Amino acid sequence: RGSNAAPNYNEDSISEAILKLRTAGLHEKIMVDCSHANSEKDPALQPAVARNVSEQIVDGNQSIIGLMLESHLEAGNQAIPEDLSALRYGVSVTDGCIDWATTESLILELSEATAAALKARAD
Repeated sequence: RGSNAAPNYNEDSISEAILKLRTAGLHEKIMVDCSHANSEKDPALQPAVARNVSEQIVDGNQSIIGLMLESHLEAGNQAIPEDLSALRYGVSVTDGCIDWATTESLILELSEATAAALKARAD
């Protein structure tokens, strides 16, 4: 999700998290949130974060087990208005999101990019 200081999805941050998990005797499994501080709260940056993490999987990281995306039917977010009839259908009322078309194409892209690495994990 990122930290108060900086994003924490990069290779050094992931390696540090793995070491902390190992030291604590915990499973070395990590899910990376592509939103929030990791994307500087800019939904448009989520695909870049996801691609970076995907590259880490392709490069052999076996601790990363998944990604989280802030996604909705339409991009962005909205405040809840006093008049609820003014709400825009399909737009988040919480965090800013990527839209469905971006989500779908990103998932397909990441699936293709990581397929061989994930298959090798299972063998």
